[in-house]
Amino acid sequence: MERDLGPGGARRALGRLLEAVLASRAEANAVFDILAVLQSEDPEETQEAVRACSRLFGALLERGELFVGQLPPEDMVMAGSQGATRKYKVWMRHRYHSCCNRLQELLAHPSFEVKELALSTLMKFVQLEGTHPLEKPKWEGNYLFPRQLFKSVVQGLLSPAEDRSLLVCHFQEHLQHDDIRYHTMLAATDVVGRVADGHHEVPLAFWNNAFALLSAVSLPREETGSSSFYVKHAELSHKWKVTHLKEHRKAFQLMWLGFLKHKLPLGLYKKVLVIMHDSILPHLAQPSLMIDFLTRAYDVGGAISLLALNGLFILIHKHNLEYPDFYRKLYALLDPSVFHVKYRARFFHLADLFLSSSHLPAYLVAAFAKRLSRLALTAPPEALLMVLPFICNLLRRHPACGVLVHRPRGPELDADPYDPEEEDPARSRALESSLWELQTLQRHYHPAVSQAASVINQALSVPEVSVAPLLELTAFEVFEQDLKKKKGQESVPLEFLPAQGLLGRPSDLCAQHFTLS
Repeated sequence: MERDLGPGGARRALGRLLEAVLASRAEANAVFDILAVLQSEDPEETQEAVRACSRLFGALLERGELFVGQLPPEDMVMAGSQGATRKYKVWMRHRYHSCCNRLQELLAHPSFEVKELALSTLMKFVQLEGTHPLEKPKWEGNYLFPRQLFKSVVQGLLSPAEDRSLLVCHFQEHLQHDDIRYHTMLAATDVVGRVADGHHEVPLAFWNNAFALLSAVSLPREETGSSSFYVKHAELSHKWKVTHLKEHRKAFQLMWLGFLKHKLPLGLYKKVLVIMHDSILPHLAQPSLMIDFLTRAYDVGGAISLLALNGLFILIHKHNLEYPDFYRKLYALLDPSVFHVKYRARFFHLADLFLSSSHLPAYLVAAFAKRLSRLALTAPPEALLMVLPFICNLLRRHPACGVLVHRPRGPELDADPYDPEEEDPARSRALESSLWELQTLQRHYHPAVSQAASVINQALSVPEVSVAPLLELTAFEVFEQDLKKKKGQESVPLEFLPAQGLLGRPSDLCAQHFTLS
């Protein structure tokens, strides 16, 4: 094709070729010229070619000028004795196939504008193929969806070579349609399974792309009377699985279980667990099937263990899962590092949630209160201002633990019976001990900490103290609060004896050479 220089010339030339092909079958070979521009190294020319292909094959699909059915080999049809119309439709269907393959390749183009346009064009073809199927229905009323074309789109989003998260964001607008959402889940399950099983070491980019796509899928909480379909149908049949929320939940569950059964990078464990309680568990057909993943996640350690316990807690309380080691695992997470890590606020927010039930046994609550009190001895002030009210709230919720601070007829303790090395809170003997650590903290150097620890000297008020505003408290904020405090009008003692000598001794060597006034 002879083209003028620049994208404007390419647009005009492509426009003329497009009109010729659509006007006469005798000009069909001009399609090769249009497809050739798809290989251009100029992004703007490539975009013009994509738009031309979109208009060309969109029109051919609507006019029914592409072969319908199992596509035969091109050479066999061209050499045969079939009619000219059949040959034309088979030949043009092969050109359409070549166009779609090139559009899939353009999803990896360096220019995001080209990627975005290629994706939009492929989705347009998905819609048109659904309305004007290129396969024959097996029976009347059969639900037809261009699965192969759509799976290639999903496969392009799940690239193992580069980050496609921006492209996934662009694709996300299509997920509001029931049919696109349903077939995305089916296609993603298949692609993840094939890639993960086919690679000895799956690239990190693939896992990140897969998580971006899977986490973009959101199901409605309950069945709605209306359906939103991307591929338009004259009427919907209740025999189609795609119309039922129950089937969507099954597909959603298979998708996530298929993804989470593989060994994921540590960073992805956190991302999955953060959305687990709100975006995954409520939509599963059988939430208890997540127990294996959550147990594996807990064994990773650190923040991942805590987030895994959040998911287990939901399964226990909302889905009647029996998990007797839950509080023992939570107890094991209490070590000096919890006051210094970046997830401290989330840890204590969740721990407060886990220990909120008034039906927990007294020995268990006492063990947590005692362990936190012991850890408080070496905690920084900003953490103490949060953990001390936290401990007092435990005592408010569970009056039976009051013996930890007030045992009027109890024996004098020569040694603390609490065993800090015991991993089982039931055997730690915390209920036999006392919170002497809080009394020690009443002499803390920071006055706010001393005041917070002194609360146990009097009867605790019935309403709990909200620890939410204190969870994010930092050392800088504590310092700023101290600077903003207004000094009282009371007299401040001043130095009235003049210093004698550098080190305070009049006869030392420094005093002979330096005189302080």
